[in-house]
Amino acid sequence: MKAMILAAGRGERMRPLTDLTPKPLLQVAGRRLIEYHIHNLVGAGIRELVINHAHLGDQIEAILGDGSRYGATIQYSVEQQALETAGGIFNALPLLGDKPFIVVNGDVWCDYPFQRLLKNITGLAHLVLVNNPPHHSQGDFVLEGAKVKSEGETRLTFSGISILKPELFAACQPGAFPLAPLLRQAMQNDKVSGEHYTGEWWDIGTPERLKALDQKLRQAGQGKVE
Repeated sequence: MKAMILAAGRGERMRPLTDLTPKPLLQVAGRRLIEYHIHNLVGAGIRELVINHAHLGDQIEAILGDGSRYGATIQYSVEQQALETAGGIFNALPLLGDKPFIVVNGDVWCDYPFQRLLKNITGLAHLVLVNNPPHHSQGDFVLEGAKVKSEGETRLTFSGISILKPELFAACQPGAFPLAPLLRQAMQNDKVSGEHYTGEWWDIGTPERLKALDQKLRQAGQGKVE
């Protein structure tokens, strides 16, 4: 199974840190955010990676290269301007192929065991949901058994980790567009499954959260390991 890491966002809330450095290349505990994903994916046996980029994307390619030093193969989907989540995935479909693939947001940190995603799904998408962080207390979706719904009482937050089928994008056209409307439409047709992950998950949306995660990992001795 292939995996796509989303790395094309501008990171406006992270400025000035992202003025000269792409958000996924910011470091916590001596390792770049995107490198945590690469190491965790490769450790789960997922070695064929696609990374999209736009803002300062040449830096991403220069640092990560072809992926060989991580034990992976990396292909790049270049966007002249950021195409939002779904638009970026749609643009990368020729690299991802016609089978289900994993998608991971490049600006989150987690200890999710990606080997859990090496499975077949019956619908169009499978979402990993997490407890609502303080800055997103209203959540996104509702998990009812193994199905994800758009409405309900106990809402959880979409982690940015998922399995998607290319068929989810069958009616799409090139351009910039978000993922949530496609997922909500699939939910209406009972085509989205999900799971609730209660491990470590951080949305690195501000310099303050980046600093807090850096301190946490250093204190836990989870810094860079060669």
